[in-house]
Amino acid sequence: MDEGRKRVLAIVAGILVARHLKTPEDLGDSRPSPRTEYLISSAVQWADRIMRKIDGVFGNSPGNG
Repeated sequence: MDEGRKRVLAIVAGILVARHLKTPEDLGDSRPSPRTEYLISSAVQWADRIMRKIDGVFGNSPGNG
């Protein structure tokens, strides 16, 4: 996977996770909780699914942008 695609997946996943974090403490907690780990894992899976859907509609070759 190229670096640009990783960045896009990270941004999308970050947006998805941020919707579920309710307090500033959720963002600043340095210890991973099972809830946070689950949210991150799920968000990465959904971000990948969204990117695959976009690829299916618009194609993923560099000349298609």
